[in-house]
Amino acid sequence: MLEGISGRTQLYGLIGSPVGHSGSPAMYNYAFEQLDINAVYLAFDVKLEETQQAIEAIRTFNLVGGNVTMPCKGAAAQYMDELSPAAQMVNAVNVFHNVDGKLVGHVTDGLGFANNLKNNGVDPKGKKFVVIGTGGAATAIQVQLVLEGAASIAIFNIKDDFYVKGEETIARIKKLHPDFDITMNDLFDAELLKQTVAEADVLVNGTTLGMGVGSTKTPISDTSIFHEDLIVADAIYNPPVTQLIKDAEAKGCQTVTGEGMLLAQGKAAFEIFTGKEMPVRPK
Repeated sequence: MLEGISGRTQLYGLIGSPVGHSGSPAMYNYAFEQLDINAVYLAFDVKLEETQQAIEAIRTFNLVGGNVTMPCKGAAAQYMDELSPAAQMVNAVNVFHNVDGKLVGHVTDGLGFANNLKNNGVDPKGKKFVVIGTGGAATAIQVQLVLEGAASIAIFNIKDDFYVKGEETIARIKKLHPDFDITMNDLFDAELLKQTVAEADVLVNGTTLGMGVGSTKTPISDTSIFHEDLIVADAIYNPPVTQLIKDAEAKGCQTVTGEGMLLAQGKAAFEIFTGKEMPVRPK
């Protein structure tokens, strides 16, 4: 790939933090190589407070497109020139496309998550969901589950600054879907969490808890909450099997890891970037 780099090579990139674990550069650079596209994709570690500067740099260096990961998804949306309908509802972006100097923000996380569920034999339609988290990925998942026809969503998050974002997401959803059953709850209310999960079909981790090789962190410390009829899905893809997934499998739950979500949202993003279907590396 380095031999082909020239003054005409286009630049794509990922912004967020941490990004050292990201599989996006390998995935997209492989696709560029297979399709003979003169481009490279790099990862840039950008803290939340550096988001505006990063977007300005994207304009300055004329990146053709790229991705935004946590914790910058919500902030990046503020600096786009235009947002897709889904990104407007989520109020966050995970994909940007530079169209003749105009940055257009998209969100593919939710679609990737839903398609990953379906690829693992889980149809979101008519199911009761518990989603932990109110960040960019979690919000995209919540919005997409509404569009997929889920029966209900119970959002749980600690009462921090992101808790308010969860309430704002519910308000945006209610404007378009006033009758949809969606609630905001305190993650530290252990009894309510346990009761809600007992009645749920699917539990989703949309937070960063558990991210990173060797991490034993999990949003669910009380493993008695798991039951055999529960499906547990994680948005984290590194490590491929998180502590949450391990704990759920030990209790007999069906599990869905985040690797498939990464691939599905990545394929959607690549089509936005290039207008081409992303080739998948054979296993």
